[in-house]
Amino acid sequence: MAIPEDNPLTKEGVALGKKLYYDPILHKSRQQACASCHIQAKSFSSQPNVLPHVNLGWNHNWLWDGRVQGSVEDIIAFEVEDFFETDLDNLNNHPEYPTLFKQAFNVDNITYVEVEKAISQFLRTLISGNSKFDKVQRGEEVFTPLEQQGMELFFTEKGDCFHCHGSVLFSDNLMHNNALDSLPDPGYFTYTGDSLDYGKFKSSTLRNIEYTAPYMHDGRFSTLDEVIDFYSHGLQKTITVDPLMKKLSQGGVQLTTTEKQALKAFLLTLSDKDFLTNPDFAE
Repeated sequence: MAIPEDNPLTKEGVALGKKLYYDPILHKSRQQACASCHIQAKSFSSQPNVLPHVNLGWNHNWLWDGRVQGSVEDIIAFEVEDFFETDLDNLNNHPEYPTLFKQAFNVDNITYVEVEKAISQFLRTLISGNSKFDKVQRGEEVFTPLEQQGMELFFTEKGDCFHCHGSVLFSDNLMHNNALDSLPDPGYFTYTGDSLDYGKFKSSTLRNIEYTAPYMHDGRFSTLDEVIDFYSHGLQKTITVDPLMKKLSQGGVQLTTTEKQALKAFLLTLSDKDFLTNPDFAE
């Protein structure tokens, strides 16, 4: 994980970031907190299509449409200054926050910089790495035959999932047009103006995918079964479909009913229940 030299994780900084994450004081009208949409029991996601806050310390493309790029601090700057439009007077005039910011950052006046650093520190602690998949990798558990078949589908050209959702993060953290529509939403193109980016959206992590429904950038799929069906036989041709969608000409990877069950079984091994209940992350 890349941690900026000017924002190392500290006990005081993480605790402050966690407090801010759950406090609607950040919202311009105090109507919602970060945690209003990013719910721990749903892997810090929620309906309709909120990306999960999990293993963010390794990310560099942010939001479904990739409008923000850079560090965790960069996305939190967008959230605090542009999305929440945080009123710093609410923090500076608060009976408790000036002391907490003084302890964490040794400042007498709270600015956006310290707010963003604190929340970023907390977000970097939201690490999910104790699913059954992880335990199998560590030799602590073994897959069932169905889960093993699903893993082989996932990490081979047969299932064709690993190109965009490979690595231990189960995301390449890049932007892709995954053949979702013949007339796709503009997506990444809105911010780059490059016609080749039309219809591209971020490949979200599949960790804890069991808990992060609905799926796709517009939340159109309610279940994992629908997602698997789409990749199996629902691909739509467009000019900018990613070359990694190698089975486009046949509409998808054409999985059998048993193979679909196996792939789903493997995806469920990515669930980390400890992450969903870790008191260190809770309000």
